[in-house]
Amino acid sequence: MATAPQFQVRADYDAHGITVYQAYPAAIADAALRAGRFVAPFSFGRMTWIKPSFLWLMHRSNWARKPGQERILAVRITRAGWEEALARAVLTTSGPDALAGAAVHVQWDPERSARGAALNHYSIQVGIGRDLIRTFADEWTTGITDLTPRVLKAAALIQGGQAARARRLLPPERVYPLPAALEDRLGRC
Repeated sequence: MATAPQFQVRADYDAHGITVYQAYPAAIADAALRAGRFVAPFSFGRMTWIKPSFLWLMHRSNWARKPGQERILAVRITRAGWEEALARAVLTTSGPDALAGAAVHVQWDPERSARGAALNHYSIQVGIGRDLIRTFADEWTTGITDLTPRVLKAAALIQGGQAARARRLLPPERVYPLPAALEDRLGRC
């Protein structure tokens, strides 16, 4: 039986878009949800990290319990925007000189289980830099949804020993078919 590659983009996507996840404090989440796009107090002057892995963000935000990450947003972006970001990306392992001028940073971190354990394959994290952040917010983003109630319910189920019920609340993710040039660029196996 063949094993899956360690470095694959897994995501919830369709022919037009891909869903990425971010965690924010209430002020940023509420403003974005009201406007249907990112607006102040969202910072357009710093890198923002997007993650297509729901469980990796749950690990990072402690299921919406980490201070400043109490709201979980599903951000729908165009596939063209996603692939443009990846085409402009530099791997964080490339070193400081390569990263200094990069519009986008990419790093691979161990994927996580629902309980936060590191798995034997990796999840991609994409950092959109200041030079591209307006494009991300104004052109690529097509919708923003608040997943916080679902996240809190799933966390309670997991904590209560009902992981199977919690899994039904998780977004579906499958391998995202990257063009071969992007696979090579991102150092996937």
